[in-house]
Amino acid sequence: MRYLLQFCAALCLSLLLAACGSDSNDGPVNSNGGGNGGVAQSSESWFEYERVEDYPGVATTNGTIEMRDGVQLAYSVSVPADESGNPVEGSFPTVLTQTGYNIGIPFIPASNEYLVKRGYAHVSVDVRGTGSSGGSWDAFGENEQADYGEVISWVAAQDFCDGNIGSWGASFMAITQLFTAAHQHPAHKAIFAIVPMGDAYRDIVVTGGQTNIGFIPLWMGLVTGLTIVPTANTFDDPPTAFQYLLNDVINAGTGFQVPIIVDAATGAGATQYDGEFWRIRSPIEYADRIRIPTFIVGGLNDIFQRGEPMLYEALKHNARSKLLIGPWTHLGGSSGEGLPRDDVPNLDRIAVQWFDQYLRGIDTRADEVPNVTQYLYGAEKYVTAQDWPHPKAQAERWYLRGDGSLTQEQPAADEGGSMVLQLPVNGICSGSSSQWTAGLVGMIPLPCFTDNMLNEALLETTFTTEPMTEDYYINGPIGADIWVSPDMALDVGISVKVTLVSPEGASKEITNGILSARHRAVDPLKSRFLDGEMIQPWHPYTEEALSPAPGIGEPILLNVEVFPTSFVVPAGYSLRLAIGASDFPHGLPPLTDLVDQILGVYSLLTDAEHPSSVVLPVVPNTELN
Repeated sequence: MRYLLQFCAALCLSLLLAACGSDSNDGPVNSNGGGNGGVAQSSESWFEYERVEDYPGVATTNGTIEMRDGVQLAYSVSVPADESGNPVEGSFPTVLTQTGYNIGIPFIPASNEYLVKRGYAHVSVDVRGTGSSGGSWDAFGENEQADYGEVISWVAAQDFCDGNIGSWGASFMAITQLFTAAHQHPAHKAIFAIVPMGDAYRDIVVTGGQTNIGFIPLWMGLVTGLTIVPTANTFDDPPTAFQYLLNDVINAGTGFQVPIIVDAATGAGATQYDGEFWRIRSPIEYADRIRIPTFIVGGLNDIFQRGEPMLYEALKHNARSKLLIGPWTHLGGSSGEGLPRDDVPNLDRIAVQWFDQYLRGIDTRADEVPNVTQYLYGAEKYVTAQDWPHPKAQAERWYLRGDGSLTQEQPAADEGGSMVLQLPVNGICSGSSSQWTAGLVGMIPLPCFTDNMLNEALLETTFTTEPMTEDYYINGPIGADIWVSPDMALDVGISVKVTLVSPEGASKEITNGILSARHRAVDPLKSRFLDGEMIQPWHPYTEEALSPAPGIGEPILLNVEVFPTSFVVPAGYSLRLAIGASDFPHGLPPLTDLVDQILGVYSLLTDAEHPSSVVLPVVPNTELN
């Protein structure tokens, strides 16, 4: 099934290319689990929970739900069935999934037979303007969010539902769960969100002031492409289906998809800056309204790598929350690829345990599941912790040196810098390009997707530690404070990659961050500090916060947010920072900025007066056990 999903996504990308030629507040908690109270004690290890099938079959019916404005949303409902496929009489705890990927297409599952055969009903709904639903799609806008509340009220009133509703699904289907929970419907009792977004602007759309042209066109093309794929619902009512199809095509061209992409690429529209448009579409802005038990699944190389742990952090005060992060891109994380492993069960078993506890009232010890479970690159295993960020992390600052080393000793006054050529296509074949195309291009068998050496040899300047004498454990966000000076450029763009270097010289990219100099302004009140060091700068990314372009030869400090990660530098390995000017397709400056950066040159400064450095969250090795 995973390969069918990958094929579909790749097909939609091809069609698209052809067509184009917040901290939460303390408050009351839900009785079904309560808040973590900041740091709730949990088990340090996973334990087995499994339940055999209650029913041998699944029976599915289709229909529509009428919204307040007359728009009809397509749904399907699956209930337990006997061996002959006859639906079982009665009401069941019910799982809700709301998707933009067309419920009539079986290889992007919006329904989970594993759950249905264990006594759950499962309702799947196409959000307005997608699949077989009417209306116009606007990607998590206010109108769509209002639908979520109406849909869950409709589900709660159906005979097949016993009044206890959980929500489940990956990606789009995870994001809708969080918005639905913000309605605080009394029947909504639990969330199982797989690879969800937190902050729409910073996580995915615009990173460091640069437009993500790797995933956003792919995603919008995927939603649009799957909407026009004929399904069984299409043939039930061809005239209505044709009307919806025509409306969807017109909306894509003039209403939402194409205008948003054009505005972001050209820098002509207000959506290139952070603001109300993106905050409305950011689940983390609604975290203080979510009061029900929430399980978050994320990936170290997911497109929402930044937001997933921060969602857990925002939710844990108000709701029983758990976090599982694996070694995944977006596609791998959607299925929990590679699980079970290191005693961590597969995602279906975890979901049953979660829903049995909070929807059925069975004591499954779901509250005792480790609060945080993370895969560690380098150690190549899962470890658990009581909280995120790791409560035992300490800030350590390492300095970039003129000789290409990375040390904890500050540089001398006479240490020279290095020249960086600004080409906008650096990183086109890298671990980053695989990540920001949801794992698609990484399926191409080229070594540059797993080893960064080619990029480092051509367009990046590297700074490397001596081989570690013992394991060095890093867990959390990383702050890079880099001094630059434009030599032949009207603006500066910077890419910071953190890599793990083996004794043989292979350089595995772990995480990265990018920033355009015009967006270098930092809000210290929203930034994260550890031991007095700024470890996660928060940039406003508003038009009002734009900084003037640096003058030729003028040194400026760029505080680059490097997305949170978890890894170990094993004894004998080295830690490396690779500094370049771009990270394509993760980020491409809007046209208005690109003309000021392209083919320019700047100096990367590493002297005592301009001590470029990186702040790492380092955890004691004892936490690796």
